[in-house]
Amino acid sequence: MANPKRKVSRNLRDKRRAQWMASLRANSLVTCDHCGEKKLPHRACPNCGYYRGKNVYIPKSV
Repeated sequence: MANPKRKVSRNLRDKRRAQWMASLRANSLVTCDHCGEKKLPHRACPNCGYYRGKNVYIPKSV
């Protein structure tokens, strides 16, 4: 069975264990080129349905 070559410091150990906390940060928002609403980057706009200048889907009217 494999054994560690050297001791892992508490600092490195805790950094490894805390990686899930990075996912808790708020995502940055960008403006849609078509309608100007805020949206998540690299995703179709939920307001108008456009992505990279093309209509990807027709959003439901609320």
